[in-house]
Amino acid sequence: MPTGIYTFEEIRTEGHVYVDKTPYLIKMIDMGKINFLSRPRRFGKSLTVSTLEALFSGRKELFKGLYAEEFLNRPAFKPSPVILLDMSKIAAGSGMEGIRESLVSQITTIAHQQGVSLPDRQFASNLLNDLIINLYSKHKQKVVILLDEYDAPYTEFMNDTKMANAVRAELRDCYSQIKANDRYIRFVFITGISKFARFGVFSKLNTITDISLMPEYAAICGYTEDEIVQYFPDYLKDTANELNMSTDELLDRMRHYYNGFCFDRNLSVRLYNPFSTLAFFTEKYFADYWVESGRTQVIADYMKNRHLTVAEFRNFAIPESFARSPGDVDTTPPE
Repeated sequence: MPTGIYTFEEIRTEGHVYVDKTPYLIKMIDMGKINFLSRPRRFGKSLTVSTLEALFSGRKELFKGLYAEEFLNRPAFKPSPVILLDMSKIAAGSGMEGIRESLVSQITTIAHQQGVSLPDRQFASNLLNDLIINLYSKHKQKVVILLDEYDAPYTEFMNDTKMANAVRAELRDCYSQIKANDRYIRFVFITGISKFARFGVFSKLNTITDISLMPEYAAICGYTEDEIVQYFPDYLKDTANELNMSTDELLDRMRHYYNGFCFDRNLSVRLYNPFSTLAFFTEKYFADYWVESGRTQVIADYMKNRHLTVAEFRNFAIPESFARSPGDVDTTPPE
């Protein structure tokens, strides 16, 4: 089971189950240049980013038998240099200085791995600008930028307005380099938990496509029931035997626990949380694995600071227009 594994190469080379999501990736690549995907934590965003990294790097051996194998065999396909920035690794706990140092460290590490040198600059935005241009000059190929958890450093300080504004400004300067170097860029994919307006991403990248609620990408992360039946038959059988029930009875109960997610405006695709599903097949015990896997202190603090109660939001319907509109913590209504 690939529980807790977010590296595509590791899943494909070490005998783990991989649910083929590459049809969605090829569709996205063929349809647009800059894409944004919002999904909850532990829902497969980082694995999606890792898969795109391997794909654009031309790792054909990893895609044998998958839908994307055809894409890599197209006559016009050429590998691209890839810049993968994982913002969840930024040292937000060390304040602004730690955030700046972490950004600079990630960019310089990528430059070293890619075999390009960067000037001795102080600011991450300048370094990212130089990295994009230098990679293009070295490979004579446009660059792919993968931005994972772009909002992670900001959400650490959602309840500290002064610090949140400082973090946002720092990240905005860095992200603005994507638009500034558009002529050197082949493809951009950005993930996050929320869609914040004033980041230099949505406000500056006029051509960005938000696929988060598009029906054709509803199942890009997470598992449909058909996928569970197709890819995990032995686990379904073993777990049903362990719990003394039929496979149909097991699936019925799994629906109650784990498939409460839907990300398309047509409400047609129900999804099982992948982390909970894998943990359940591993432990063969019904539990709230996703909720137990991480802290929810940000929301608790937000509600406490604004004197909000849970009762106010029980069965509260949120319109699609609200979900699609970018905002920020200090300007968006508490819904």
